[in-house]
Amino acid sequence: MATKVGLLHLDLLVDDAMSLKDKRRVIKSFKDRLGHSRNVSVAEVGHLDSIRRAVLAVAMVSNDSRYVAGAMEQIVNLARNNRAWVLLNHEVELI
Repeated sequence: MATKVGLLHLDLLVDDAMSLKDKRRVIKSFKDRLGHSRNVSVAEVGHLDSIRRAVLAVAMVSNDSRYVAGAMEQIVNLARNNRAWVLLNHEVELI
């Protein structure tokens, strides 16, 4: 059985956030859109108490590693082009 797991970490800077509520509103919107449109699981896993920083983890399971890698790259591009924040760093793992 060939199960492939993709894990993506996105390190984000939400410049316009003035409170945790502002940051979480922006992050939740992105998490909800990704979860519904890309069939992935998304969670905020780092900088939880920081007003302007966030780390998101995105996970995907498939039987095709090329599909997972391509999907993760599309998500990185979505994050990079999002005007609500600056993508500081990202890391993709295929297991």
